[in-house]
Order: sequence, then structure tokens, then C-alpha cells
Amino acid sequence: MEMAHRLMTRLCVEIGSDSDSGKTVKLQLLPSTFEENPAASKGQHLTCFVVDDFIAFDAGSLAMASTSLQKQKVRDIVLSHAHLDHIAGLPLFVDDLFATLTEPVRVYASAEVIEILERNIFNWSVYPRFSELSNGNGSVLKYEAFEPDVEITVAHLSVLPVKVNHKVPSFGFIVSDGTATFALTGDTAATDEFWRVVNETADICTVLIECAFPNELDELAIISHHLTPMRLKNELLKLKRTGCTPYVVNLKPAYREQTIQQIKELGLENLRILEVGRVYEL
Repeated sequence: MEMAHRLMTRLCVEIGSDSDSGKTVKLQLLPSTFEENPAASKGQHLTCFVVDDFIAFDAGSLAMASTSLQKQKVRDIVLSHAHLDHIAGLPLFVDDLFATLTEPVRVYASAEVIEILERNIFNWSVYPRFSELSNGNGSVLKYEAFEPDVEITVAHLSVLPVKVNHKVPSFGFIVSDGTATFALTGDTAATDEFWRVVNETADICTVLIECAFPNELDELAIISHHLTPMRLKNELLKLKRTGCTPYVVNLKPAYREQTIQQIKELGLENLRILEVGRVYEL
């Protein structure tokens, strides 16, 4: 698979603002947690990354935190796995848009995840089975099954799903628009195939990697197939691409500050925390 070029990590000051940098890809981790005032907080209970305001990777907070522009444009959703924090906003998103959709919301997922969604979520008992429903313009939900290690096209992006090591069938992704390339682990414990693919991908310059728990909860991390800062360090030793900047995501809000302090103590100069709600240009 041919993927190209450098990943730029300059933050836009205003979320969703335009830039004259010449780069085309924007990446945003949508907010999902709120303070008492109530303003969006730095915590992350749910996972939803939006690329260029119209492609979502996971849908945890898609219905609740997406902008009006994103609600208008997002019709392609790529799911890593079926845990609630990654799909919670999907039924609500389709529900909100039901009457106004002029094309179906397309959900890209493994066959196992699609089966789980149809059996456990869109089953008429928990929520309507939108795959069986239409509005005046046609179908409102369509599934697109993907296979591991087989590149798919999602709008203007090429997306390569790669299996990772989680408690349930789960995927990381190598994503490119032909100009900028980034990788996303999704939820994972120690994994090898993902890093092999990353290291073999030309000019990949950013990896978004999870780190859910502090070191003190290592046993819980093992049981639930997540990473701690020490386990994160071991994973990053597998990253052989020089100049590739790793960003940490999926920090559990209850342990966020503790986990961040332990990540800082790793002494890895180029390791950064992805900021919730900020738009990164690629």
C-alpha cells in the first residue's frame, strides 16, 4: 500500500478553523466528559475521532459532541470494536438524522462487530433496527464489512484495518489521504502485528496509542487488555520509524492526572497527550 508524506502536528487555535497551510486533513477527538459548570473537560469517557469534519473513527460521543457541520457532513463511520464507549453515540446519531438523511449512514466494521450491533443494539429491544428502516429518501443505515489487512476506501481516505490485542475482536487503522498518514491503535494491550505494519508504512509520522490505566492498576489492565505507562513504553520500543510522533489517547478520566504524570516520568521527549476537542492538522 502506497501511503505518503509528513504529518504536521500544529494545533488550530479555534476548533474547526480553516488554515492556509496547504494541508487538507484535520483530526479531532470529540469531547465526551463535562465539568460541573458544565463545560467540556479534558477527560475522555467515550471515543470518537472525526477526520475533516465528515468521517468518524468510532462513534462514542458522535451524537452528543459533534458540531452542526459534522452532523451535516458525517456519513461514514469506521468502528474499531463494539465496546460501549466506542459505539454509544451511533444509535442516537442515526436517530437524530433519520428524517433528513438523503443517503444512508455507512458503518464500516468487521463482520463480528456488525453481528454484535444487530444482535445487541439495533435489535428492537434496545434500539430500532435502522438497517431495516427507510425514510422518504431511502435506507438510513448501511453496513460495509471489512477484513483484516485489506485496505478499504472511505470517502477520500484509504484505511487499512489491522488486528490488535483487545478483549474482543478489535482493530487499529492506518489512515491516509495520499498526503498525510497516521495510525490509530484503538484499544489494545501488547500487540505486534500493528507495529509491523506501522514500521513498513512509508513516511508515517504520527501514531495515536492508547494508555488507559496507571501502573498501580496493572492487573486490571492485563484482564481488560489495555495499556499502562510502563506497558506503553514497551510498546513504543517496537516503533522503529524515526521522526514519528506518538500521541496518547484513551486515558480513563478517573486516573487521568496520575496516568499523565507517570507518562511524563517515562522521559520520552517526543511523546505527547492528544488534547480532547483540539483540531490537529495533518
